[in-house]
Amino acid sequence: MSDSYIIEIGSQQAGIIVRAPGGYRFFAASRRFYRLEGQIFRNAREAERAARRLVRGMALAA
Repeated sequence: MSDSYIIEIGSQQAGIIVRAPGGYRFFAASRRFYRLEGQIFRNAREAERAARRLVRGMALAA
């Protein structure tokens, strides 16, 4: 397994995750994803799902 991954939603970079104790820590690439900043995820798929949920929630609120 890799120590870091880039998380993209569509063509937009959400952030990167870096291996940390307990999983992978999220570092946001833009303000849109700051709510995920510093959170620990078990794996890349879990981080990507969280970013997608955040985008869907913002689309509904707009």
